[in-house]
Amino acid sequence: MTVTRPARLTGAALAAGLALVPFVWILRDLAALGSPEDLFWYWAGDRFRLSRARAATTLLDPVLCLAAAGTALAALRSRHAAAALTATGAVTFAVRLPGLWTHGTGPLVTALSELVLAAGLLVTALAGRRPSRGPDEPVPTRPRPGPAVAAGLLLAVAALVLIAQEGHRAARIDPRHLVDRFTGGRSVLDAALGVPPGWLAAVLAALHLTAAVSALTAARHTRPLGVLAGGVLLAGGLAELARIARLHLHHDVHYVMAPEVDLPGLAAAGYGALAGAAILALLAGRGVPDAAPVPPLPAAVPPPPYPRPPGW
Repeated sequence: MTVTRPARLTGAALAAGLALVPFVWILRDLAALGSPEDLFWYWAGDRFRLSRARAATTLLDPVLCLAAAGTALAALRSRHAAAALTATGAVTFAVRLPGLWTHGTGPLVTALSELVLAAGLLVTALAGRRPSRGPDEPVPTRPRPGPAVAAGLLLAVAALVLIAQEGHRAARIDPRHLVDRFTGGRSVLDAALGVPPGWLAAVLAALHLTAAVSALTAARHTRPLGVLAGGVLLAGGLAELARIARLHLHHDVHYVMAPEVDLPGLAAAGYGALAGAAILALLAGRGVPDAAPVPPLPAAVPPPPYPRPPGW
């Protein structure tokens, strides 16, 4: 399946708009916090030094911004951008859905805008597809079996780690607070555009599992899903590793004694960073072209009759 040119242009415009919305909020946060370094540490979760201001964005916002920008470029360059449009639209729609019951006019308008743009991407990807016109028209290549299986296993393990972490937290907190982790209640303190952590964990686990199944089956749409999932893993793992390193390796006046190292969290962050980088590298190579169709055998010529008739 390919995407028509009008659908590609429409998808590129929608994806560009989807990238512009969080980019504007990021610029606002840069003006409020004063430096990119402070904003990065806010995204990483180290917010004790930033009591004078709060950011509205989270680490998810620059990741979605880059994903939408890459989708816009893919729609302009390739007729096979349906998978990229679908992946970006579906993930953005899922993570922005809790913004409908958020507090504040700005975040609510932002959530509505991104939901409309994400839904537009999904509709464009579905309505703009057309079947290939013939065997000579190129189609998206499948990933190579070895790298695809390796990426699929890494994604499956990442999903299991995320599910295990969320289950561990659910067993330790009050049931009322557990509901807030999925709905964004008062007990969950986050940025204005932040996604409830339980909801986000469920969406990312579904993304990792879907990408893992696509990779293990060597589906044609593996690369957009895998790159998006790998990018989320890499960004989250690096940010968490940076936060832990700053907390335990640098002097902090806010702590008389540094807290104990969260070894499971450290291991999960390290795995996320390494697995995300490996997934991006594994899926960056060229795919396997489809085998050329075997030409049909010529029809057999029947032998002449025997004995031959007169005048043969």
